[in-house]
Amino acid sequence: MSSSLMHRLASTARRHLAPQAPSTTPALLRIAVGGYHLWHVGKRRKLYRGVHRTDAASFDPVGAARVLRRPLPPAVADALLDASLLTGALFTAGVAHPVTGPLHSALQTWNFSYRNSWSMVFHHENNLVLHTMVLGASPAADALSVDALRRDRTLLPTRRSWMYGAIPTVMNAAVSLTYLLAGIAKFTGGAGASWADGANMRGQVAFDALRKEMLGEESSPLGRALYPHQGLFTVMAAMSLVLEIGAPSALVDHRLGRLFALGAFSMHWGIKAIMRITFPYNLSGVLYLPFLLMPPPDPRDG
Repeated sequence: MSSSLMHRLASTARRHLAPQAPSTTPALLRIAVGGYHLWHVGKRRKLYRGVHRTDAASFDPVGAARVLRRPLPPAVADALLDASLLTGALFTAGVAHPVTGPLHSALQTWNFSYRNSWSMVFHHENNLVLHTMVLGASPAADALSVDALRRDRTLLPTRRSWMYGAIPTVMNAAVSLTYLLAGIAKFTGGAGASWADGANMRGQVAFDALRKEMLGEESSPLGRALYPHQGLFTVMAAMSLVLEIGAPSALVDHRLGRLFALGAFSMHWGIKAIMRITFPYNLSGVLYLPFLLMPPPDPRDG
């Protein structure tokens, strides 16, 4: 009886977390994530090259760059950056994916770690790195790729597998974990559970606006207009906590996943409007694409 129950639970979990899906599901994610990387890094290539030439006294290695005791020669750092653009193009096109997928993931991880070693750590790039790792190590080029065209003579082979359904689930798990950690950090911070009353959020908005104005930047008119409304900040704080602490529930059902994606996407656009703080990968919507492409469980499967 116990063995039968465990078998049913395992079968149900697999149908929800690794449902049968076509090979185009991870392929679309590969193209979107790879394309975003090319845009994000290509647009900032000149900035990164300038960072590589910053005074060595400012170098404080983080992440993968911790293996370094001193900065790389600028020409070497430039070459690694450009190599990631090359592998990014191959990754996006699905060329020799078993090789270029992991290689691109490694180069991307290195370059972002090295970039962050010269300044504040840009956490918004973490999910991009995690998504690339998952796609680079999985059969994400079995469709809509040069590899598929060579092997199957078509960009759209009629393949379905639980592996293709598991890929967005793993990507979503990485995202859900980052949101959950953000929610836990609010509770374990100085404000504790009182963070939910909105006063802390309201103070952050005011502090950020003051800092921007002191540095000669323009603060958000919307932030200034909303500041007097304490009740509105209470609602926004409570909603953000529910979204972050409840993020793992997005893995339970594809409909909850889409609801979470809509809520988180809206939250980040709200942050941009109120505080002018930008999370590029979140605002692009690519971060939430795995939630939208996650297929429902097939009742005939299992």
